[in-house]
Amino acid sequence: MFVDEVIIRVKAGDGGNGCLAFRREKYVPKGGPSGGDGGRGGNIVLVANRNYNTLLHFRFNPEHKAERGGHGEGSNCSGSNGKHTYLPVPVGTVAMDAETHEILHDFVEHGDQFILCQGGRGGRGNQHFATSTNQAPTRHEPGTPGVERKVRLELKLLADVGLIGFPNAGKSTLISRISAARPKIADYPFTTLEPNLGVVQADGERTFVVADIPGLIEGASQGYGLGIQFLRHVERTRLLLHLVDVSGISGRDPANDFDVILKELASFSPELAAKPMFVAATKMDSAQDPELVASVARRAADHGMPFFQISAVTGAGLPELIRAIAEKVIIHVDDPVPVERSEAEQAADEIPPHPEQYNHEDDTE
Repeated sequence: MFVDEVIIRVKAGDGGNGCLAFRREKYVPKGGPSGGDGGRGGNIVLVANRNYNTLLHFRFNPEHKAERGGHGEGSNCSGSNGKHTYLPVPVGTVAMDAETHEILHDFVEHGDQFILCQGGRGGRGNQHFATSTNQAPTRHEPGTPGVERKVRLELKLLADVGLIGFPNAGKSTLISRISAARPKIADYPFTTLEPNLGVVQADGERTFVVADIPGLIEGASQGYGLGIQFLRHVERTRLLLHLVDVSGISGRDPANDFDVILKELASFSPELAAKPMFVAATKMDSAQDPELVASVARRAADHGMPFFQISAVTGAGLPELIRAIAEKVIIHVDDPVPVERSEAEQAADEIPPHPEQYNHEDDTE
């Protein structure tokens, strides 16, 4: 099951209470206050993990809590810090406050971490309140509560190219032909019920990622069909590939289909509609009326969009399409731009690091 949107409730650990204690031992006439501090509560931390590709693990476990800090003890013993709770999310997840809709963090790299809720601070024991005039203080502090919030997680797939078009326009067939992806393919509408990703080998070592999005229909912005909830997965793409069925088998007007999809994109997001777009007339092996192909070509020319004629069944036009897409979306890094560095930075490279620089962070704090 593909889940790309969930709401979870998270709470960081509360801080431990400070202790009220006095040291009373034989032969120690002036023991004084000895109440230790409370421990810090654990944090709720989101971690981007490339081994996850869905938010399904949150669907049946929407509540998460971190461990609270231990209470302070006598003999100036501080309470233990609560353990942090780490929640893995797929790369491409956006975390936002469910009430204010404020974007908290966008996870775009593997291993990226974000503290979603900060643990409470531990209270101070009475040892901190001793003064020259109050040598036996009874004051001590309670721990502060950990942050609690409701968070909305949305997954936006990271892809270079997004396939859009009407149902049965040939999106799934195309991605299965140019990549190793094997989506469900059938001759009825809405065969694709969830996005699919495929890696396309362009030439040599160059590759790009294609996302197959469930088909749109007229009125999708009002919730018809599968709606437009899956269009968030092409918001990050560099290029949109608009597939238009010109076979005439469906009985629809390809030029009208082209206009409808552009309208639905603009209704969802003007920024998405303004993305670079290629137009591909699909199922050319079954095309009977050249005028249907010409009408789509004219629409693409009017919008300044490159036009291709392809057949995923026979493979006609696919090499040219893949080559054009690769030139558009693959960033060339063969000749990186040199970065000027200061003399101090260059000199620092020649100085060996001090052994103390290898010290790791103390996880017990």
